[in-house]
Amino acid sequence: MFEQFTHLADWLVYDLAGFSVTTKAGDALHFFVEDTAKIFALLLVMIYLIALVRASLNVERVRDYLAGKHRGVGYLMGAGFGAVTPFCSCSSIPVFLGFTSAGIPVGITMAFLLTSPLINEVAVLLLMSLLGWQFTVLYIVIGMAVGVLGGLFLDSIRAERWLQSFAAEALKRGQQSSVSLTAEADTQPGTESNQMTLVERHNFAKAEMLEIFGRVWKWVIIGVGLGAALHGFVPDGWIEAHLGDGQWWSVPAAVGLGIPLYSNATGVIPVMESLIGNGLPVGTTLAFCMSTVAASFPEFILLKQVMQWRLLAILFAMLLCAFTLVGWIFNYFYPMF
Repeated sequence: MFEQFTHLADWLVYDLAGFSVTTKAGDALHFFVEDTAKIFALLLVMIYLIALVRASLNVERVRDYLAGKHRGVGYLMGAGFGAVTPFCSCSSIPVFLGFTSAGIPVGITMAFLLTSPLINEVAVLLLMSLLGWQFTVLYIVIGMAVGVLGGLFLDSIRAERWLQSFAAEALKRGQQSSVSLTAEADTQPGTESNQMTLVERHNFAKAEMLEIFGRVWKWVIIGVGLGAALHGFVPDGWIEAHLGDGQWWSVPAAVGLGIPLYSNATGVIPVMESLIGNGLPVGTTLAFCMSTVAASFPEFILLKQVMQWRLLAILFAMLLCAFTLVGWIFNYFYPMF
């Protein structure tokens, strides 16, 4: 399926640039060119197709629909909406504010916010080629579970108490008017997006593809660059010697190592590929990558704009525990397959 990208990398790196196949630099540059081209192509195609399907999706109606649902259904739908929307952790925050303003409970909103950076269509496709469909499905289930259980826990402790004042006020106003908003949404005729022609849907999908690609391409390059460095220059066996023996502490250590970094679910896949190729167990690798995607310092700096420190600390601790458990589960079960 991806042979053309291998041939392109061969031509650019070995034929045109003159690097040797046996050198570390040539190996790293080949990895970088091949994976960057592959991910960019997948990004453009998948984002366009998903946007074409989503051209009739009205986010306002989704918010009103979620606001009126039973909490259990709401958690699942919030996590599901996060899984099918191509937002990274930083770009999810405006949607978080929109949900809050609509009066949706904080737990349901957090289910969306937790799931959205962990699962997207490109990451799922790449994970399937890397780990197989069984473990890709398991990853999706775990990512959804993190969102649902996290939302349930945050609602149970009344986490809305620790929103920043403007966000708490928006939530209060939204809850007071949620009934009238839902009734109004139910009586509205078909929206403009539902009446789009095929050309309008194409233009919408093209614009969204370019907008999202323009936002994430640099993170793909950073992620692939880090993956190429690990692939080409880390001495053979170094990672395995330090974190690859499967000791219980290696998983929380990998989670801690990912905190200062930042990537999105797409950009971190090449890093995951390199780490697994260098001997790091699958569970330890997943724990590191999930920490990088959903518990990094840059994301928490942005979240500080809408949450108080107490809520941030609770969210941070909850994520670290969840990622550690995920790593232990995968390390235990993966060798059996």
